[in-house]
Amino acid sequence: MSSAPHWIEPHPHGIFVRPANAWIDPSRPVSRALITHGHADHARGGHDAVWATPETLAIINLRYGRYPGEKAVDYGTTLDLNGVKVSFHPAGHVLGSAQIRMEYQGETVVVTGDFKRRPDPSCAPFELVPCDIFITEATFGLPVFRHPPTSEEIGKLLAMREAHPEGCVLVGAYALGKAQRVITELRALGYDEPIYLHGALEKMCALYADHGVAMGPLLPVAGADKADLKGTIVLAPPSALADRWSRRLPDPVTSMASGWMRVRARAQQRGVELPLIISDHADWDELTTTIREVAPKQVWVTHGREEALLRWCELHQIKARALALVGREDEDEG
Repeated sequence: MSSAPHWIEPHPHGIFVRPANAWIDPSRPVSRALITHGHADHARGGHDAVWATPETLAIINLRYGRYPGEKAVDYGTTLDLNGVKVSFHPAGHVLGSAQIRMEYQGETVVVTGDFKRRPDPSCAPFELVPCDIFITEATFGLPVFRHPPTSEEIGKLLAMREAHPEGCVLVGAYALGKAQRVITELRALGYDEPIYLHGALEKMCALYADHGVAMGPLLPVAGADKADLKGTIVLAPPSALADRWSRRLPDPVTSMASGWMRVRARAQQRGVELPLIISDHADWDELTTTIREVAPKQVWVTHGREEALLRWCELHQIKARALALVGREDEDEG
């Protein structure tokens, strides 16, 4: 296929927008960065000028501190960076996550960052943005990855809690996005009891609440009596599932929320008794449906299981290439 447009340059450590003299989600410090969302494989410390949504900047500030030059960009607002028209649009991944749309000399490029299409009570829904070049992830870019309805997985969690009244259900969930997703999905199904949190999740949950996400009653595990935790749902980072910390809990059933729980071996390796297939990334059908709907001339794949997606594009007469960006995708954060 032909070489990349001269104004967009993929590099292993990020995507360089030449006329804007800015990088998208660079994995090393740069002078000007456009950030899609707050996960560590996309948002790093050390940049100078940074453009991101207000929510993403709040998340970055909590995790890394402030950048010297922060510029909050609301969804739908158009910037002009040296002739490149730039706007941010919801990606449906986590709070504040954005696709970055760029237009220059009659060509439109959209960088999705990470995204999903399913409804999520904890963040704005994905917005379809037509473009000439669609730059997408492929975390779950294999036909085997077809995520079940989220309500069914949350139903399994509630059923286990009911069946285990003398113990608790301990759910491994990452601090940014996954924990808040599980909480808000539980609330959406009518669960209004207090949910207990490991200390590592408290600040991010508070940030979500400060940005208008209804979390319901949340209580810290620290200081709670063992008897108080019977019949409850407890959320903790996955690293805490087999940690000494969990010994304070009453007969916990170990669970984990991740798209990777589709892979039975991963659940077994972690000793997960109740795998919950709840993903913050597009599955195979969502990836291919989105490409059909966007109808780009080209698809560029940043990271993930790109071979199958590239083959699918080839079969559908869409030019495609793999960028193989480094430092992306914590394997367990699906």
